[in-house]
Amino acid sequence: MSDLRIQQPDGDAAFKSWQYVHNVIIPTHPLSLEEVRERARRHHLEIAYLDDELVGCSTVRPPTGETLTATVIARVLAAHRRRGFGEELYARGLDRARELGAEVIETVVLSSNEDGLRFALKHGFVEIERYLLPGDTIPWIDLRLS
Repeated sequence: MSDLRIQQPDGDAAFKSWQYVHNVIIPTHPLSLEEVRERARRHHLEIAYLDDELVGCSTVRPPTGETLTATVIARVLAAHRRRGFGEELYARGLDRARELGAEVIETVVLSSNEDGLRFALKHGFVEIERYLLPGDTIPWIDLRLS
């Protein structure tokens, strides 16, 4: 384990940190601070710091549907990749999804995020769908843990 400090955002400063990572990694779908606050009410969000430096964030969308499918997303800023931080965020997210009763685990990656797609495939996810959201030009990829 590294010296990462991982916590749930608990105020505007922390929500802004989570928002920053999301918007850097998903530039085609930037979120406002209010949208981040709303997501925090529906999903389990975490942010990661190395000392006081922002490293990444994660999202766990709780299980839904008859299949009890949860979505786990780990995001790491480019300067901090390939150091095991994504592993920690992903493992925590996976544990949280299973604690919430998930039987199926999915993730979603913007197709232009080659590092994120490589990470998902390396961890046993397989592509199940590619699609464009209205107004987008870069496809999203839904993947399921096999």
